[in-house]
Amino acid sequence: MTSTKIKHALPVKRSEDFAQWYQAVIAEAELAEESGVRGCMVIKPWGYGIWERIQKLMDERIKAAGVDNCYFPLFIPLSFFAREADHVDGFAKEMAVVTHHRLIADPERGLIPDPEAKLEEPLVVRPTSETVIGAAMARWIQSWRDLPLLTNQWANVVRWEMRTRMFLRTSEFLWQEGHTAHADEADAMTETLRALEMYRSFAEDVLALPVVAGPKPENERFPGAVATYSIEAMMQDGKALQAGTSHYLGTTFAEAAGIRYQDKEGQQVLCHTTSWGVSTRMIGGVIMTHGDDDGLRTPPQVAPHQIVILPMLRDNDGDEALLAYCEELRKALVSQSVFDEKVRVLLDKRPGKATAKRWGWVKKGVPLVLEIGGRDAENGQVSVVRRDRLWREDGKVDFKGIAREEFLATATSELESIQDALFAEARAWRDERIERGITDLAGLAAYFADDRPMPGWVELGWSRPTGEALDKVVEQLKALKLTIRNTPIDATPPTGTCPFTGEPAVERILVARAY
Repeated sequence: MTSTKIKHALPVKRSEDFAQWYQAVIAEAELAEESGVRGCMVIKPWGYGIWERIQKLMDERIKAAGVDNCYFPLFIPLSFFAREADHVDGFAKEMAVVTHHRLIADPERGLIPDPEAKLEEPLVVRPTSETVIGAAMARWIQSWRDLPLLTNQWANVVRWEMRTRMFLRTSEFLWQEGHTAHADEADAMTETLRALEMYRSFAEDVLALPVVAGPKPENERFPGAVATYSIEAMMQDGKALQAGTSHYLGTTFAEAAGIRYQDKEGQQVLCHTTSWGVSTRMIGGVIMTHGDDDGLRTPPQVAPHQIVILPMLRDNDGDEALLAYCEELRKALVSQSVFDEKVRVLLDKRPGKATAKRWGWVKKGVPLVLEIGGRDAENGQVSVVRRDRLWREDGKVDFKGIAREEFLATATSELESIQDALFAEARAWRDERIERGITDLAGLAAYFADDRPMPGWVELGWSRPTGEALDKVVEQLKALKLTIRNTPIDATPPTGTCPFTGEPAVERILVARAY
């Protein structure tokens, strides 16, 4: 919708300043706010409600695969990391470390760590849990009968980021991390790819985020991993967002932690392990994929409230009958099911003008907003607007008045339609912005020229260089502020040569600017 008559709800447009627009959506939709601690945020009820929906629906998929939830300590002894050099090197600059267990009052400096309370061994605030879970696995696994061992935890982690942005890169964030141990490589790789497919389908079917799944190049692997796979989503500014990862760790962590089992022949054998996770970064992906100049558009599957009913109260004798009509409507709606769950409906009885409350819910992205006045109640009608189709051509909000019974008969199909429409719109946006015709470095540089607004992605032929040859490619990409995102699993067969090495292409890769 581009009508000049429209006065949008946000103070800044996506096309004018995407970074500021993103912050405006978070503020106006009341998703999160600054906490007073650098890089940490307070997740407000609507934002946390979306995370709770992600947790619930993802947890169902995790448990359906036979994975059990556990919980492991927030504090990890530094010696655990010292066992795995590659792993600790990947996180060393981001680790928050606890060195004392008590404070004392100093007359000149106020509260300070008590020199007498220094820990014998520093504790790292959990950046990820491979090391501590590996120690537990070494205790739990004795024989082949104990395998596979499938665990997951929902937790917070801390990575002391230098440059932070709400939901996308924060010093503390929420996530789930799956960790599994297997008898051999084949079983571990099956689990790695199962988790990847779980994330792909969850992103597309639940969050309406079209993603590309595939392996990461050697230089982008998780520290210590043999193979890393990701799902990559295109944001509305053309940048890529890594929305989830799954790692085959080989026997690296098993050897460091002593995760062994006795096989059927009585031999001690190292386990093959995996790890996989998604985080609150997914909410950032939802914002930057589905948001518009009026705020967030929340996919119905993860909307804390799918329908909000706004009675137009007048502070007179008619309010009681109007509220009774709205409550009957709410009860009729919550008795219905959509996406295999009861419809989530809120009757907003707060004092204040319905118009002001409407815009609050519009900015949050509630899929269906109903405004009901006294005349609507008398005539058995409702007035409803779809959040994904907010405006008419004349610049007015596209409320449609329909009979109550007709709305009740079509409400769930409308929610399904909104879910599908958001995905179709985002997929079309992405597909139009993947360039596949570039065959040399000059063309790549031209495509990502600094004066070009919001370029998309480029899919290129790739010869899969390693070692120094790969390092050279990484430097070339760094000069253009680009990274290799992944090798799409469903890419067409490669042709021609790799533009970086001149050697025959053996696969195709996605190159993009990224968050």
